[in-house]
Amino acid sequence: MKGVLKILAAVIAMTPIYANSGGNPEYVNFPEGYEKAFTKYATINRANQTQVAKLYANETAIASYKENQKGDSGSVLVMEIYSTKTDADGKPVPGDDGIFVIDSLAAVAVMENRDNWDDAFSAEDRTGNWGFAVYNPDGTEKSNDLNCVQCHTPLSGQDYLFTYQKLVDFVKNH
Repeated sequence: MKGVLKILAAVIAMTPIYANSGGNPEYVNFPEGYEKAFTKYATINRANQTQVAKLYANETAIASYKENQKGDSGSVLVMEIYSTKTDADGKPVPGDDGIFVIDSLAAVAVMENRDNWDDAFSAEDRTGNWGFAVYNPDGTEKSNDLNCVQCHTPLSGQDYLFTYQKLVDFVKNH
């Protein structure tokens, strides 16, 4: 009986991780037309070393990082995630600039900063005021095994962004 209770407790403890795993598209919307309306601030190989990311920021984000190097309410960041061409060994093929050669758009991740989230959007599902969602390239919700909050939370010193320095450097130079 104790074993069953331990298993049940473990399942209950893990449930929020799976419930939140793809972000919260019911709160963080897909920004239609971001490709034209937002500023692309970087193209990088992702840390997983198997994908390329193109990074975009809306005007609110650009202005706030110029001013105080922290995303103000209304800031929206988009990461287009691309699969890459691979060689015979299955390794990504680097281009002349060191960025992997892109094959196809696989997903679009969105971070949105708001200081007035709906009370139904639990603080445990966000990092600071940043909410997350992952979409298919066509803007429909994408299932995702990763937990955005879990990975971004340790980055509080850089406004919860993996690409914080890229964004700060971009706005400083433009």
